[in-house]
Amino acid sequence: MRKAQNSAASAVRRLELGMLSTNCWIYPLNDDGEGPAATNEAPRPCAVIDPGAEVLRIITYLKELNLYPSHILLTHGHFDHLAALPDLAAAYEGVLIAIHRDDASSLGPGAYPVHAASFTLAAGDTWYVDNLWKPMPSPGLLLSGGERFGSLETIHLPGHSPGSVGFLDRAAGVLFSGDTLFRDGIGRVDLNGGDAGRLAESLEKLFALDGNIRVCPGHGEETTIAREAALGSRFV
Repeated sequence: MRKAQNSAASAVRRLELGMLSTNCWIYPLNDDGEGPAATNEAPRPCAVIDPGAEVLRIITYLKELNLYPSHILLTHGHFDHLAALPDLAAAYEGVLIAIHRDDASSLGPGAYPVHAASFTLAAGDTWYVDNLWKPMPSPGLLLSGGERFGSLETIHLPGHSPGSVGFLDRAAGVLFSGDTLFRDGIGRVDLNGGDAGRLAESLEKLFALDGNIRVCPGHGEETTIAREAALGSRFV
C-alpha cells in the first residue's frame, strides 16, 4: 500500500499562476505513478484543479506530461481560481466542469456580476476581473459532496465560500484543499457568502483526517493535516 501511496502522490503537479499566485493542480486519474508516458502513447486523462490564469502555461504543461483534462474540478467559485476556465474548456472539447452547487453562480452567463462584486469587496475595484474576463461556461456537473473522480472524493467544506470543497485521494494520502486550509493559515471569510462558523466546522472535519495526509492548498506551499491540526487553535 505504501508503494502505491507514494506512486500516486508523486503524480501531483503544480503550476503557480497569475498575479494572485493561485495554485493549479494537475492530477492523473488513472496514473501508475511512473512518470509521464512515452510520447508515442495516447495522452492519459487527468483532472485540472483550479485553472486560475495563464491558460497557455497549463496547456503546454499538459502536453509535456502527455495528459489531457477529462475533468476541470473547481474547489470554489472565486475568480482567481477559474479565470483560465473559458479558454481551457474551449481547448478541450467535452471536458467536464464540476463545481459545488452552492458556488454555481460563479459560472454561466450571469457570472460577471458575481465576480465583480467579490473583487470590489476584496480589492475595492473590478480591475483584476475586467483585465482577464471572458464569458464563463456553464458547469457540466453540480457537486453536493461525495462524488468521485477516479480516486478523488469530493468533500464539502463551506466557510471560505458556501460551495468550497476539497478533493481527497484517501489511498494516496493527498488532499486538494482550495482556500479552506493553507500552510499556516485558513481562507478569509469576509467575502460574499463567507461564514466563520461553517469554516470552523470544515476545519474540524479536515483535522479528523489522517495526519499524514498531504495538503495541496489553493495558494502557497504544501503542508500536512497533522501540522495544521497542531496549529488549529490559531484558526478556530
